[in-house]
Amino acid sequence: MNPAQLDHLLATYRDGLLGDTLPFWTKHCVDREQGGFMMSLDRAGNVIDTDKGVWQQCRFTWLLGELYNHVEPRQEWLELAKHGANFIDTHCFDPADSRMWFHLTRDGTPIRKRRYAFSESFAAIAYGELAKATGESHYAEKAQRTFERFIDHNLNPQGVEPKFTHTRPTRSIGFPMIAIATAQELRESIGLASANEWIDRGIDDIRRYHLKPQIECVMETVGIHGEPLDHFDGRLLNPGHAIEAAWFLMREGQWRGDQELIHTGCRMLDWMWHRGWDETHGGILYFVDVDGHSVQEYWHDMKFWWPQNETIIATLMAYTLTGNPRYLQWHQQIHDWAYSHFPDPQHGEWFGYLHRDGSVSSQLKGGLWKGPFHLPRMQLVCWKRLAQWKIESSQSANAERGHDPQSLL
Repeated sequence: MNPAQLDHLLATYRDGLLGDTLPFWTKHCVDREQGGFMMSLDRAGNVIDTDKGVWQQCRFTWLLGELYNHVEPRQEWLELAKHGANFIDTHCFDPADSRMWFHLTRDGTPIRKRRYAFSESFAAIAYGELAKATGESHYAEKAQRTFERFIDHNLNPQGVEPKFTHTRPTRSIGFPMIAIATAQELRESIGLASANEWIDRGIDDIRRYHLKPQIECVMETVGIHGEPLDHFDGRLLNPGHAIEAAWFLMREGQWRGDQELIHTGCRMLDWMWHRGWDETHGGILYFVDVDGHSVQEYWHDMKFWWPQNETIIATLMAYTLTGNPRYLQWHQQIHDWAYSHFPDPQHGEWFGYLHRDGSVSSQLKGGLWKGPFHLPRMQLVCWKRLAQWKIESSQSANAERGHDPQSLL
């Protein structure tokens, strides 16, 4: 990647985030009357359903705090983050058991709670960024408390009916990978004391149970001891999910200076790129079968926005950490495909759901599942990674020429 290409790509991510994605959401989703955010938006940003998903309340609050702390301390972003946190505090917790709801009416009346506790993981990182932004200890305490609820409920579920019987117990990659990402965020925002412990545990679980070198695959769902299950659910792979986990491991390897961990993340990317990339139409498929059988889920060959976002991050991170030109080629492939199909040139932001050939399936810009998280996180992570890599490359070039940058200060 030459300097001109680097600067162009950096500007694409930075300007896309600050000039397109973020303004779309701040203009259309903020509920000034009832609090929180209404994320069910059509192509033009019109609210088409006033219900509120708790994931998206927490995720947007996190993003606003993250931008305030790591991009620029704009008062607008901080006030909106507090706006989101106030709604979360007031409406998103069930007082009966302190767990979080999943789906609310506009005024915060609960509709649904799910068996798992991922709402708590997203609330934890939102509170963490507000703790860092404001210095207020009550946010840090809430971040710690909701993280502990997330961990405890996933390990020891209380008060919920199991979805399955005990006939075929399974484990999913979802909990360890989200535990890693959440602990990484809280380590940075509030100095979470147990962060490294939970990151280590999540990495160990992924390596022990979900990585299958003999078939070069990251399994989404396995038996309780990591054994493959020759059934629809057991054979089902989610390449975008595994690739997202891959860059979490790469990021941790970079933070620790652990080349073996970076290698593990790159290997996960390698395996799942070959399984997930659509050689016919381009883009990352949503589901594939580990043995190449037909997949039961009828949306298996659609192109959702978020697997493309996660693959853009992972390929860029792999390239900038290893210098392997294969990852640069893959990054250009996924970037070019995604940016030629998902962005809406008329109204901004991205469509979320495409057919396999890249044509638009739904003009929704948001709902219970899609909101301002995967796309703006991709833009932010890639922008910041390229900016840092530009500095590192310059320092390396100066060192090779025998220049000491410190002597110029």
